[in-house]
Amino acid sequence: MSFTAEVKEELARIEASKPCCARAELSALIRVEGTLHFTGGGHMRLEIATETAPVARKIIKLLHSAYQLETELTVRRSVLHRSNNYLITVVNQPALHPALADMGIVDASFAPLYELPRGLIKKDCCAIAYLRGVFLGGGFVADPHGDFHFELTAESEPIANDLVTLMARFGINARVTSRRGSYTVYLKGAEPIVDFLALVGAHRALLRAEDVRIIKEMRNDVNRLVNAETANLQKTATAAAGQVEAVRSIERARGLDSLPPALREIASLRLEHPEVSLRELGELADPPLTKSAVYHRIRRLEELAKELYG
Repeated sequence: MSFTAEVKEELARIEASKPCCARAELSALIRVEGTLHFTGGGHMRLEIATETAPVARKIIKLLHSAYQLETELTVRRSVLHRSNNYLITVVNQPALHPALADMGIVDASFAPLYELPRGLIKKDCCAIAYLRGVFLGGGFVADPHGDFHFELTAESEPIANDLVTLMARFGINARVTSRRGSYTVYLKGAEPIVDFLALVGAHRALLRAEDVRIIKEMRNDVNRLVNAETANLQKTATAAAGQVEAVRSIERARGLDSLPPALREIASLRLEHPEVSLRELGELADPPLTKSAVYHRIRRLEELAKELYG
């Protein structure tokens, strides 16, 4: 099961706390996954399609409990995706038009409406229920083990912008993108995705995403430390190789015995221990020297080698 399916299954089990929230959530589900068929004479048929069984059950339950609408369910097997498709049909009946009008899907003259139902999302609880319905209908969230990615499907640019505004109401910064004439509301980064999951009530999925995010951050921190340490070791090795070459140049030109005792000691130690750092080289001296003292003596040896060979 995909992570999106897991989130939808969890959200589908949430019971609306109030009738107004149930209507808001159902309105969003119909807005995203519903299709209206007008057959003339003021007759219409509503079809709602979904690939998720828990979402199909929730839609049917909401249609029955909120508006007492009669429904028909058709289940088809998708050979290509090896999954079931669920088609919920609400046939023409006296309560259908008033229900759709109440949910902001059509107006009194049966004309479709293309904006969010302002009256249904005035309360924060209803706005949250609406966002939950939008995700149940056309939401996608990538498995947190991969790249964090989140999308909501929108039928038009105005709807997409309205969803961005609705999410901003709860401090979630979303953006809109267009792909071949369709519109998508998306979130960038783990934090806003986690905030959305918490807002709509996907707490189990939230904990899983947070666990993965923490592990990712720890792994990244470890990698940064390892890379930094590797770079430091490489830098130390490169510098030490240059210092050894400088000492050997002096040895070839005039011998190390020609050096003052302080420089001769460091030169000999560098040849004996070409892999150690300046701090470790100072600890090998007798008496031990500070890193700064070793550095200045090494610099003097390098300058002397340069003088000898130009």
